Amino acid sequence: MTDCLVALVTGANKGLGKEVARQLAQRQMTVLMGSRELARGTDAAAELLADGIQVEPVQIDVTDPASVDAVAARLQRDHGRLDVLINNAGTIVEAPAAEVNAAQMRQIFDVNVFGVVTTIGTLLPLLRASREPRIVNVASTTASLTLSSGGTDFGGDASQRLAYTTSKTALNMLTIQYSQAFKRDPGLCKIRINSAAPGYTATDLTHHRGTRSVGEGARVIVALATLPDDGPNGGFFNDQGPLPW
Repeated sequence: MTDCLVALVTGANKGLGKEVARQLAQRQMTVLMGSRELARGTDAAAELLADGIQVEPVQIDVTDPASVDAVAARLQRDHGRLDVLINNAGTIVEAPAAEVNAAQMRQIFDVNVFGVVTTIGTLLPLLRASREPRIVNVASTTASLTLSSGGTDFGGDASQRLAYTTSKTALNMLTIQYSQAFKRDPGLCKIRINSAAPGYTATDLTHHRGTRSVGEGARVIVALATLPDDGPNGGFFNDQGPLPW
C-alpha cells in the first residue's frame, strides 16, 4: 500500500489525458494511466518515463464493465483505495445536426455518459476508502445550455457536434446528481465531484485545430483534482472560474 495519493485517468494515452497524468505524477501522485488499448498506454508511459515521469499503464475500456472491474481489483490489491478519478475518456462523431442518427448518439453516449456511470459506480468503494476523494468529469464549454443558447462562439464547427455537446450536457447533470447524492450519504460526503471545461484544446478530438495547448487545457482538471476539503463541489468550471450550466 502506498502513502501517495492514487489517481486513475481514463483515456490517458494521448492528448489531454496524457498531460493530466503527467501533471498529477509531477505532484507525487501514483498515477494509473488508463487506455482502451494497453499497447498504446504502455508506449505513452514510456514517453513520460523518458521525461522522468513515472506512471502505471492499465487497460480500461469504460464501455466494458469487466475491464473496469479488473482495474478496480488491481487498485484494491495494490493500493486499497482510489483518491482521484479523472473521467477523461471521450469520443465524438462529427456530422451535420440534421443527419445525426440514433445509432451515432448511442455510440457517443456509451462512452461519454454511460461509461462514466460504469466507472464511478464500480470505483465508489475505493473512493469511499480515501481520506480526500476527488472526481473530475471532463466536460466541455459547449455543454453549457446558457452559453450555447446565447450564441457563444466556442471555436470549431458548431454544426458538426450535436452528439458530442449533448452528451457533455448530460455529463454535467451527472455531476450535479452525484454531488447531491454524495452529500446525503455519510460514507460518500467526503467526495468532491466537479465538471471541468478544458476549452478548445489542440488534441486529436479537435484535429489539433484547438487554440489552447494540452498544458493549458489540463490546468482546470488538475486544479479540481487537487482541491482542498473546503473547495467547490458539484460545479462546472474552466480555468477562469465557474461556468453557467
